[in-house]
Amino acid sequence: MQRLGVNVDHVATLRQARRVRYPDPVTAAALAELAGADQITVHLREDRRHIQERDLRLLRETCQVMLNLEMAASDDMLKVAWAHKPDLATLVPERREEITTEGGLDVNGMRELVKRITRSLQDAHIAVSLFIDPDLEQVRAAHKTGAQRVELHTGAYCEAATEEARTRELQRVVDAARTATRLGMRVAAGHGLNYENVKPVAAIAEIEELNIGHAIVARAVLVGFERAVREMLETMRHAAR
Repeated sequence: MQRLGVNVDHVATLRQARRVRYPDPVTAAALAELAGADQITVHLREDRRHIQERDLRLLRETCQVMLNLEMAASDDMLKVAWAHKPDLATLVPERREEITTEGGLDVNGMRELVKRITRSLQDAHIAVSLFIDPDLEQVRAAHKTGAQRVELHTGAYCEAATEEARTRELQRVVDAARTATRLGMRVAAGHGLNYENVKPVAAIAEIEELNIGHAIVARAVLVGFERAVREMLETMRHAAR
């Protein structure tokens, strides 16, 4: 069965809506761990709209599972990663005006920058993943940067309006995952996954890990954080059978 990475950004979004101390994403991360999460993911954005450096610092001190820092491919964020030493850094595209990450990193168009940031992170003993669209050219470009992993952007699959389009987008994910695996890279997937559309993705053998945030946090508002994580794990477990 795939590993589950729980993204706690949207817990911080609730907190930052009032600029108060609660709900605390660090507490949510601890509850996710208790429920069986294999990884905690946070995206420290340039504008600090949700996760703060305080959160990253405390998570590094308390997190008992793998800590994954999503970050822009920039020198400023490189300094943050060097300071806090997450287990994994996932390079993602970032625009200030976007509500959430809108697509994968254009590794083809910024290969030298990505290669330099990747090498510097690896020098700090931080594993590197590249968040990319399920595009074979991007997979091959990611491999050439020296990154050990890719995370496939599942947004187009999740947002597909018809069954035909959904099937087509799922096949793109399958093909990209298989290509990355053949190149010796580890494969994760995420973005837009929820308790229903996760099932076909969880059945893809080449994908080792799913990163899910909004759907889990939204369900947690109604049923509690531990239960929301356990229900996602159970959904993944059934799909993998």
